[in-house]
Parts: sequence; structure tokens; C-alpha cells
Amino acid sequence: MSLLDASPTGSASPTGSAPAEAAGEAPAATRDKPGSLLPVLRIIPEAAYDNPTWKGMAYVLRDTVIYLAALAGLFVFDNIFVVLALWVVMALVISGLFVIGHDAAHEALFKSKRLNSVVGHLAMFPSWHVYEGWVLGHNRVHHKFTVRQGMDFVWHPYTTEQYRHLSSFGRLRHRIEWSWFGAGAYYTREIWWHKMMVGKPPARWVKAIRRDRWIIFAWIVATNAAVFAIGLARYGSVIDALWLPIKMFVIPFLLFNFVIGSFVHVHHISPNIRWWSGREWTKFRGQMEGTTILRVAPGLNFFFHWIMIHIPHHVDVRIPMYNLELAADAIRDAYPDVVHDERLRFRDFINNTKQCKLYDFEEGHWMTYNEALARPEVVADDAAA
Repeated sequence: MSLLDASPTGSASPTGSAPAEAAGEAPAATRDKPGSLLPVLRIIPEAAYDNPTWKGMAYVLRDTVIYLAALAGLFVFDNIFVVLALWVVMALVISGLFVIGHDAAHEALFKSKRLNSVVGHLAMFPSWHVYEGWVLGHNRVHHKFTVRQGMDFVWHPYTTEQYRHLSSFGRLRHRIEWSWFGAGAYYTREIWWHKMMVGKPPARWVKAIRRDRWIIFAWIVATNAAVFAIGLARYGSVIDALWLPIKMFVIPFLLFNFVIGSFVHVHHISPNIRWWSGREWTKFRGQMEGTTILRVAPGLNFFFHWIMIHIPHHVDVRIPMYNLELAADAIRDAYPDVVHDERLRFRDFINNTKQCKLYDFEEGHWMTYNEALARPEVVADDAAA
């Protein structure tokens, strides 16, 4: 399924009428129906929704200053060790700005819709993301249909049959992109390029997405061309001049894609996370069982902005990033047998990528390539062929 070919209906909130229902009483006919998120919404503390303008702007300004300082450092310094350190900082701070833009796109960062839009657009410039394309794909599709077969496009698993029908190149690409080191390649190709930069949007989204694509395209061309021209004057060599924008923009962009690709993977891909067919999927299964709460090492939320505390974000996108832990604690205490609440460890991400290659939607479990291709029906089909 193509993200931008999809045309899901409904309100801008992925939880449908949840905001109105959370604020007051739901109609009796719809109250607490099976698979509803209403019982979860009721236990989230009211304080989790506080989002003063000054607090959101403080995060915006802090991350912007760090980004500009790191960018200036990459412009000034050529020492390889300094450059490597600055690339790490750039990957982290671009991720931080992206999370800010992500919060603004959900209209959680500020009360003002206009301020959310302005900040969201600007915060996504360093990651070269099309803001309105992100709103469509992330808010309207991913959140509305989390871990639902044929609908949620982010890290949507292949079945054994789909994998067997891939070309040799397609299988190789799948093996690379579904490895831990291929998360950036997957995100760059499948999400950023196909779903945001060139995908065909539904008719009513064409104007806004096309406008934002041109804005991002102009930003990429203008900034890289300007830095190339400065590099040409500075070094007097085309090769050295080309290296300057690659060093300042391209490599940080690719490193960011690895960070965001791996983040989204651990949010929704694990041997313990089930994907559901349409007839079995519910909002509760998608938003409560289809993602995780991952506790990061002290200090990392300086850049990660609590995005790894993902269950409360999926339950109600109105919760600003800095209040997700408050909501997560309440949800975990009320649903201890449902919530995945664990430490974030890189080795767990590696293990997940080793175990979660292909998916059986009928039986509801992940398989490695060897497990999938060794199944009796597959072996029999291959022998008959």
C-alpha cells in the first residue's frame, strides 16, 4: 500500500473523537466498546496535557542554537576527529528538532494551531522533511492504523509469500533494510523518498504537500549551492568545495535517517509486538499493544525528548513530549499486563532485527528467514516448482 495513495477519512486526531470524549462523557452507545481507548484516556492525569507556550519555545530555541553551533563547527573545522564528533551531535540535534516538529504536527507543542504549523515547518528543515506530507502519513495513517495489516505503512512486515515473489535484488534489499545497520537505508528509501518526496497524495492534500515539497526542495538546493560556492572560493577546488555541503548537510541527514529509522523500528517491531489483520485489529490493540515504553539512559532525553515513551503518545497525541513520562506511569500502573515498559538497549534492537524478518498474519508471529523458508508448505511448493 502506498501512503500517499491512501485517502483515510476522519478527524485530524488519530484517535478519532477521543479528544472530545476524553474531555467529557461519551455517548452511551459508544462508551467503553470492546477495543476502545476511552478507559485508558480516563486515567491520564490532567496535568499531562499542560503545554505552556514558553516551555515549547524554550526547547525550540535551545535545539536551534545547538544545531547552528554544530553547523558552524562543521563549516570551520576539517580535523577528522572534530568532524566525527560534530556528526554525532548533528544526528542527535536534528533528531531533537524533528521530535519538536513531530509534536507540533500533532498540535501538542502549543495551544495555537498557527504557531504549531510555523514551528513544525521550521523544525523539519534540517531533516529535509515535507511537513504536510508528514502530517498526512504519520498523523492520518500511521497513528490511525498502527500495526494494522495493509494500512500502517511504517515497517510493515512482508509475509513469506511476498518475500518469495521478490526478485533476487528485492530479497537482497529486504535483507539489508531489515538488518540493524540498514534502518537508515529503509527509512530514506521507503519513508522519506517514496512516501514523502515523490508519492501521489490524495486530491485534497495535493496543494499543501506540493507547496511544502517545493519549499524543502528549494531549501536543499539553496543551502547546498550556497555552501558549495563558499567552499569553491575558500578552497579553490571543486572536490573540496563539494565536500563542504556533504560534510555539513548530506552526511548529517543520512545519520539522522538511521536514528529515526531505528527509533521507529523499536517502537513497533519486536517479537512481543503483534501485527493484526483488519478484522482483528482494534484501537486498543494498535495503540496499547502495538508500541512500547522504552526508558533511555540518563541524559539522552536532552535530545530524544521522551519520544521513546511511545504508548501514551499513541493513546493521545495531545500530550506534549515533556509530559509523556507522567502519562506513561499512570497507564503502566493501570495496565501492567499490557504495557511493554523496558530499558532501551541497543543490543535489543539488534536482536529484534535478527528475529523479526517476515510475518505470519494468520498465526500472529514473527519469523526469521530460515524459519519462514523451512516451513513444510514452502518446501513442498519449492520442490514442486
